[in-house]
Amino acid sequence: MPILSTNQIQEHNATVKRHADTDYEYLGEQLARRNIDIDTIKQQVAQFGVAIPSWGVGTGGTRFARFPGLGEPRNVFDKLQDCGVIQQLARATPTVSLHIPWDKCSDWNELRQTASGYGLAFDAMNSNTFSDQKGQAHSYKFGSLTHADAATRAQAVEHNIECIEIGKALGSKALTVWIGDGSNFPGQQHFRRAFDRYLESARQIYAELPGDWRMFLEHKICEPAFYSTVIQDWGSSFMAASALGDKAQCLVDLGHHAPNVNIEMIVARLIAAGKLAGFHFNDSKYGDDDLDAGSVAPYRLFLVFNELVSAAHEKVAGFNPAYMLDQSHNVTDPIESLMTSAAQVQRSYAQALIVDRAALDAAQQANDALLATQALKRGFETDVTPILQRVRLEAGGAIDPVGAYRASGYRQQVAKDRPAVAGGSGGIV
Repeated sequence: MPILSTNQIQEHNATVKRHADTDYEYLGEQLARRNIDIDTIKQQVAQFGVAIPSWGVGTGGTRFARFPGLGEPRNVFDKLQDCGVIQQLARATPTVSLHIPWDKCSDWNELRQTASGYGLAFDAMNSNTFSDQKGQAHSYKFGSLTHADAATRAQAVEHNIECIEIGKALGSKALTVWIGDGSNFPGQQHFRRAFDRYLESARQIYAELPGDWRMFLEHKICEPAFYSTVIQDWGSSFMAASALGDKAQCLVDLGHHAPNVNIEMIVARLIAAGKLAGFHFNDSKYGDDDLDAGSVAPYRLFLVFNELVSAAHEKVAGFNPAYMLDQSHNVTDPIESLMTSAAQVQRSYAQALIVDRAALDAAQQANDALLATQALKRGFETDVTPILQRVRLEAGGAIDPVGAYRASGYRQQVAKDRPAVAGGSGGIV
């Protein structure tokens, strides 16, 4: 059930196809001189996919204000339509990750059928116990899974179990748990008791997981708790995942670390321990900025993928990370940003694939620091755009997704049916 006109996409492709073909042929010659078959890389990139966050297609905000975007989705069905457009053009985002209760609806079977019609399936479910919902009995102001009050903890546990049940109806296979629990003042919270309460609550959720599901534990250094966070880093996440069992793993959000933290090393450590759940891809300059992936630090993103490709190359047991975008778009069209980010993630993957692993291993073994870092830089500095273009073209997508999207007039079209949502209030979507 294509949303955009297939003919329109093909017509747009026709205007740039000759140049794309020439560029692919030239890059193929370059890579051949390095004993790399471009078609093999293309096939690997074509098999790679990253999930779209349902909340990402809405307009985000800051702590100060949110400025409504044109034609914002009104409900989860509108969100799926926008996600369908992204997949139709970019051909790198075959799944959608829902956030409950933001994405609740009255008929999950209808939602699943609608998604299938757009060529989409469902990725990990995301629970929300970091904000209060209308009518809930107990507030999460002072915590959820770690709250001192047992009834509040039970409410948070029940919500996560509800997310599992919804996910089962949609065909999901994972639950992502992120909590904002922590403290803003010294002495406000008993550190050890809070962590113990987290484990107690998480064990109840873990016990409800189907046999083929995984539980992704997400850490964050701060916000909304700025003095201490219960699951504040990969160490706490690893401790909790290890205590829960094999189905519990650690999710890495690129914006959830202290400045200058070596994220790629954290990734390597979690791979070695068999505890890498996957990623929330975004970028940051100052904190959890939720910027488009690779917009600030593309080399860091590449270095993360270098560890991932290395693990796959070495056939590390149990290596099966999940990939998802997690961004808040304040000043750009969310569809354009998500397509660009998906391509950037593909780009980093392709660049890591063409790293000469034998040369890198030899340089590392010989303690040749210069040749080792040059082996990485050679992969990163190779423009793999022609590979990404060919992948999209052969899958029926757009050689230039943003250009084709703008030419389609989709945003202006849906704006007629979706009235603007009032702005002015603070808070990230």
